[in-house]
Amino acid sequence: MIVYQVLTRLWGSGKFSAFDSRSLGFLKDLGVTHVWYTGVIRHSSGKDYVKGDIGSPYSIADYYDVNPYLANKEEDRVAEFERLIKRTHKAGMKVILDLVPNHVSPDYSDTHGGIPTLGRHDYDWTDTDKIDFSQRRSWDALEDIVSYWCSKGVDGFRCDMVELVPVGFFAEMIERTRKDYPDAIFIGECYNFANYSEYLNRGHFDYLYDKSGLYDILRGVVAGDRPASDITGNWQKLGPLQGRMLNFLENHDEQRVASPWFAGSAVRGYCALAVSALFFPAPFMLYFGQEVGEAALDGHEGRTSIFSEARHLRPYAALSPYQSEVLKRYREVIHLAAELEGASNYDLGYCQNRRSGFDRDRHFAFMRYSADKSVLVVCNFSPADTEMTVTVPSEAPQDFGAEVKVQVPAWDFTILRK
Repeated sequence: MIVYQVLTRLWGSGKFSAFDSRSLGFLKDLGVTHVWYTGVIRHSSGKDYVKGDIGSPYSIADYYDVNPYLANKEEDRVAEFERLIKRTHKAGMKVILDLVPNHVSPDYSDTHGGIPTLGRHDYDWTDTDKIDFSQRRSWDALEDIVSYWCSKGVDGFRCDMVELVPVGFFAEMIERTRKDYPDAIFIGECYNFANYSEYLNRGHFDYLYDKSGLYDILRGVVAGDRPASDITGNWQKLGPLQGRMLNFLENHDEQRVASPWFAGSAVRGYCALAVSALFFPAPFMLYFGQEVGEAALDGHEGRTSIFSEARHLRPYAALSPYQSEVLKRYREVIHLAAELEGASNYDLGYCQNRRSGFDRDRHFAFMRYSADKSVLVVCNFSPADTEMTVTVPSEAPQDFGAEVKVQVPAWDFTILRK
C-alpha cells in the first residue's frame, strides 16, 4: 500500500481535471496504490478567521460539497470530482479523502441538519469549532457523511487528530460503515504510542501514523541528534503492531526532506527513505513532489502551505537531471516495497561490530525475506562513503554468508538480493 498525498489545488492547473491520464499514469508508474486527495471537501473562505488567503482544508464548511475553485464549472463541481474518482479507479488506484471528526468551520452548514458544536476551538485552530460528541446527532451526522462519500466511490479516509475524538465513535462508525462498504480503509492521525492498541483494536482503524515513532527517530538520525540504533528500539516497541503503521517522511504538517530545515537535499534523505519504506512490512506514504526532491523553498520553513497560494507542482513534467535521478531512486524503493509485500523483516543491528566499519550510531542493516525472495538493506546515515562488513548471524532467517562486505555512499543505501 503506497499512499500519495496531494494538495489537490496545487497539482498542475489546480483543478480536478488536472488529474488526467498523464498525471494518473505517472502516479501508477511510480507505484502508487492510493491517492489521498487533500483539500477536496468544501472549507471556509472569505471570513475574518480564515487562515491564509485561501483557508484551511481542515476548516470544513460543508461536508456534502467540494471546493468550487477545484472545478472547471462551479455548478458541476461534485460531478467533476465523481469523474476524478472514476478516472483514478480506471488507472488502477484507490481514492482517500480527509475526515475531520474533531471540528468544523464556525460557519459550517449543510442540507442534512448540520453538526452540533461546542462554540470553542482546540489549540490555535481559531478557524474551527469543536464538535459536540455528547450529542448522539454528531455521531449519526458523521457516520452519514462517511456513507455519502463511500456511495460516491471513495475507498477510504484519513481521519484527522483521532485522539481528540472518543474512540467509541470510531469503533461504531467504522463497524457500521463496513457493513455496507466492507473494503473501506481508515487511517488515523495518532501521536501517542500508548493509544495505538486502543485505536487499532477497539477503534477498528486499519492503520495509524507512526509520527512519534519512526518518523521522529529518522529525522533525528539524519540530523545527527539520535543514533541509528533507535530504529531497533522502535521496532521492538511496536512488535505485532508494526504492520499497521503508516510510515512517511513527509506530509502537509511536516517539513520537506529536501528543505534546509530537514536533510537539505533529497539525496541526503535516501537512507531514511529506505528505512521508512522498506524496513517494516507496512504501508508507506509520500507527499506530492517528494519524489522529485521538492524543497518548498517558497513555503514556511520548508513546508508547502495548505492555507495560501503556492507554487503549483508538475512532477510528471520535464525534469532536471537532479530531479530525474531522485525520481529514479524513489521508483526503485517503492517498487521494491511492492515486491516485498508480505515479506517479514529482521533487524541486523544488534550483532554488528564497530571494528568491521559498522557504526551503530550512523549505520543500519536489516533483511526482508519470504519463501521466494530475500534482500539485505544496508543504510549509511553518515556524510562519508563507507566500506563496512555486515555480520549475518547463524540464526538469521536467510543465509547471505557470515560476513558481507559492502560499500555504501554517504546518506545512501545498498541493496543485496538473495
